[in-house]
Amino acid sequence: MKKVLFFVMGVLLLVSCSEENKNTMYVKGSIKGLKKGTLYLQKQIDSLVISIDSVKVNGTQDFLLTDEVITPEMYYLTLDNSNKKIPFFGEKDTISITSRLDKFVLKAKISGSKNQALLDSYYVIKDKFRDQNLDLIKAEFEARKSANQDSILLVQNKLKNLVRRKYLYTTNFAINNADFEVAPYIALTELNDATLKLLDTINNSLSDKVKKSKYGIQLNEFVLKIKEDEK
Repeated sequence: MKKVLFFVMGVLLLVSCSEENKNTMYVKGSIKGLKKGTLYLQKQIDSLVISIDSVKVNGTQDFLLTDEVITPEMYYLTLDNSNKKIPFFGEKDTISITSRLDKFVLKAKISGSKNQALLDSYYVIKDKFRDQNLDLIKAEFEARKSANQDSILLVQNKLKNLVRRKYLYTTNFAINNADFEVAPYIALTELNDATLKLLDTINNSLSDKVKKSKYGIQLNEFVLKIKEDEK
């Protein structure tokens, strides 16, 4: 009877470990030039950024951090608990992060996360919109210096059109990637001041899996709050 009991307990333990490993995220990589320090794996819970795991680096550039990921979400790789944070979309699987100590954030390269790859592709276009916006702001400044009202109005109209184009591009990007958690994340971070129509369109396009995710739930709550406020 004891042998049977031990066997059952062993099977349950194996099943438990299997379930745990199935959701484990392994964050591994190396920081060139880092000889001594502490790396923290952090994420935001409510309004606080908390440490989930940490590893002391002493004489080696390599590191390994882990967390159990229930739903893909944003994490941070932080050096010495400072403001040097590499943001990345974490999900169950192995995430690889490499960087350099002197340019910890700027030189970060992240692989292994489909959501992160999609986010990176979005940011490439976002940067182009930002550059165009800066050019138009400069043009408006020059027009105001010369007191050219026609030029001022022209630039202001271009600025409005640019914002409209960015919102439409962001909305289409989220809809086209509605089966990934990056879709509601982008809606929450890039379209929080957009019209209800755009936000509601994204919210309704999300797959069932994404609707149940952390950012899917947050987006739905955000949309419902706007609807309630507009009554």
